[in-house]
Amino acid sequence: MNAYPTVPNQLHQERPAGQLVTINDLLVLKSDLLSEFKKLLKEAGGQPVKKWLKSYEVRKLLGISPGTLQNLRVNGTLPFTKIGGVIYYDQEDIKEMLQSRKSKIF
Repeated sequence: MNAYPTVPNQLHQERPAGQLVTINDLLVLKSDLLSEFKKLLKEAGGQPVKKWLKSYEVRKLLGISPGTLQNLRVNGTLPFTKIGGVIYYDQEDIKEMLQSRKSKIF
């Protein structure tokens, strides 16, 4: 009979509560977690969605020219954030802009 109480761990083994975890245990856990994250990403449809997009990404996404994107910025249609010389656009703002301009055909 074991003198120590056991607790389940992520490695699917019983381990005495007072026993230390080895480096190998941590490496196995890391591998298991990475596998789970990859599986979840694949199930979610691939790559995670980026929150902030650069100008070239927005132009490519919307199929618009640099001038059109600038007009959307200047007239306040599409909010942006500028850090240094780089302009970023929030993915949610792009979705909201598209939703607000949606036409209903009767």
